[in-house]
Amino acid sequence: MCGIIGYVGFRPATPILIDGLHRLEYRGYDSAGVATLDKGDLHFRKKAGRVSHLQSLLVDSPIPGTIGISHTRWATHGPANDTNAHPHIAGEGNKQIALVHNGVIENYSTLKRQLESEGVVFKSQTDTEVIAQLIAYHLNDNLIETVRKVLSLVKGTYGLAVVSSQHPDQIVAARLGSPLVVGIGQDENYLASDPSALMGYTQRVVYLQDHQIALLKKSDWHVYDEQQIRLTPKIQEIVDKRTSTELGNFPHYMLKEIYEQPEAIENAMRGRLNDSDASAHFGGLNLDTQQIRSADRIILTACGTSYHAGLVGEYLFEEFARMPVEVEYASEFRYRNPPIDRQTIIIAITQSGETADTLAALRESKRKGHPTLAICNVVGSSIAREADGGVYLHAGQEIGVASTKAFTSQVTVLTMLALYFGRMRHLSSIQGAKMIDELRSVPDLIRETLTCHDEVKRISEKYHAFRNLLYMGRQYLYPVALEGALKLKEISYIHAEGYPAAEMKHGPIALVDPETPSVFLVPDGPVFDKVMSNLEEVKARKGPVIAITSAGNPRVIQYVKERADDVIIIPETPEYLQPIISVIPLQLFAYHIALLRGCDVDKPRNLAKSVTVE
Repeated sequence: MCGIIGYVGFRPATPILIDGLHRLEYRGYDSAGVATLDKGDLHFRKKAGRVSHLQSLLVDSPIPGTIGISHTRWATHGPANDTNAHPHIAGEGNKQIALVHNGVIENYSTLKRQLESEGVVFKSQTDTEVIAQLIAYHLNDNLIETVRKVLSLVKGTYGLAVVSSQHPDQIVAARLGSPLVVGIGQDENYLASDPSALMGYTQRVVYLQDHQIALLKKSDWHVYDEQQIRLTPKIQEIVDKRTSTELGNFPHYMLKEIYEQPEAIENAMRGRLNDSDASAHFGGLNLDTQQIRSADRIILTACGTSYHAGLVGEYLFEEFARMPVEVEYASEFRYRNPPIDRQTIIIAITQSGETADTLAALRESKRKGHPTLAICNVVGSSIAREADGGVYLHAGQEIGVASTKAFTSQVTVLTMLALYFGRMRHLSSIQGAKMIDELRSVPDLIRETLTCHDEVKRISEKYHAFRNLLYMGRQYLYPVALEGALKLKEISYIHAEGYPAAEMKHGPIALVDPETPSVFLVPDGPVFDKVMSNLEEVKARKGPVIAITSAGNPRVIQYVKERADDVIIIPETPEYLQPIISVIPLQLFAYHIALLRGCDVDKPRNLAKSVTVE
C-alpha cells in the first residue's frame, strides 16, 4: 500500500529518495517523510499531504547524508498528519533509529502497553511506531540481530527499513507479506517497495521473500533467512519502462491509460493467437494437456476491478470451455473452508501482483494442493512468483488508481484462456478460428469507440451534479455495470451501484426518481428486448436514462433513442467481446464527471493503487 525507498552510497540521498517517492506516490499519498544519516547524526523531515509538500519542506530545510530511507503513506492507524507520517523516530543520542513500514501490526496494542509500562513515551497513533520503539529499546551492537529479535515479537505483515545513528553505514530491511526489492549498483545500493522506483538507477534487483532480512551498505549487501543463514539470492534484470510513466500530451494518467487500451490489448495478444491450431498459446501456464482436460471446475479469485474481470471470465469459460466456474472475492475466499474438488484450478487475477487478500487466497489454495494460475500485470511480483503458472498482461505500468487498461487486458487474457481450454476440450477449429479473427479486431474497435469521447463529455456535463446513479446490464454486461459504477464511485465520490438489469425491480427500483439517473448497457443481442423492458420501467417512474447501444442496426438505434434521454453509440461486436468495448464510455464518463466535480482523478481520496494490507 505505502511506498518505501532507501539508498546507501556516495551521492546525496535526498534527491534520490524524493524521486523514488514521486514514482511510488500512486501507492499512497496521505503523507510522506525522509530520514538520512550524516556523520552519525540522524536527520528527518515529515509532512502530511503529497510528496510535493515534503519536497517543498526540504527546499526550505534540507538535510545532508548519503544514506537514507523514505516513505509515502496510505493511512491505516491514525489520521494523516505530520506526527503519524513515517519515518518514525525512536531512541536518543547515538541509539536513535528511524523506521519506515508498509503493512499492519496486529498485536501493536499489547506491545505498546508493555513498552509504556517500561516508561516508553509514544508520539504517534500508528501501529508502526511500536516496531520503532521496540528496536530502540533492544538496540545493541548488531542492528540486524536487533531487528530479527523485534520481528519475532511482532504479529502481522511488514515491509520495513531501519537506519540507526549507532550503525551509520547500513540499512536493514525485512519482509513478511509486503513487497520489498533490493537494487544493486556500483558502490551504491537501493531498496524499494516497487522496482519501478529504481528505474534509471539500476536494472539489477533481488526480490526479498517472506521472512528474509537484507543488510545494505555502500559497497556490499547480504540477504539472510529466518534461521540467520546467509543466502545467495538470484539477481534479476528489470526493464526500464520510464516512457510508460510519462504523461505526454495527456492531462491525467487515467485518460492516458484509457487511450492506451488498444495497444495494451495488442500486447496481451501478441504471440498468443495460433492460427494453425485455431487456439491460443501460453508459455507459462505449467499445466499439461491432461490437467486441463480432467479439470472439473475453475475458481477465479480477485478483488475490486479484477473481480469484475473475473465475473466476465465466468461467462467466457462456461460458454467456450463448458466448465463450471465460481468467482470469489479473495478477501472472503481466503477465510472460508469450502469443499473444493481435487480437479479444480484456481486462477488469481490481479494488476499489481501484490494484493494482500489475493495473495493469501493463492497461498491457501496451494497449501491445499490445487494447481494455481495468476493473471498479472507486474513481472516479478509476489503473486506472479508464487503461482504455479500464469499469464502476464503486458499492459504497461498502470499509474492511475482507478484501473482501466488492466481491466480490458484481463478480460482479453481470460477470453484467450477460455479459447485455449475450450479447444482442449470440445470447441471446434472453425469456432476457434472465428474467435481469433474477432479478437484481432478488438484494438481497432476500441479506437473506434474512443471517438465517442466528445459525446461522453457533453453527457457528463449534464449529469455531474447528481448524487446517485444506477448502472444496469445483463449477461456479459452485468459485470461491466458493476465496473462502471465502481469507476464513478472511485474518482468522483458519487454513490453508484451496478445491478443485473432484471434485478432492478426486486428492490433498487425504489430508488428511481428524477434525481437518480440510470445507465443502461443495451447493445444489440439476445437480451436486448429484455433490457429495454427494464429501461421502460425506469422511464415510467421519471428516471433519467443514459443508454449505451451498438451501431449496425438502425432499427435498434432508433428504438433506443426514442426511449433514452441520452445515447452513446459504440461499434457492433460479438456478445462475448462487448465487455471490452462497452466499458470504454463508462471509463470516460467517470473521468469527466470527476473533472467537473473538481476531484483528483489520478489520486482519489482514501485509495491506493496496490492494496497490500487487509
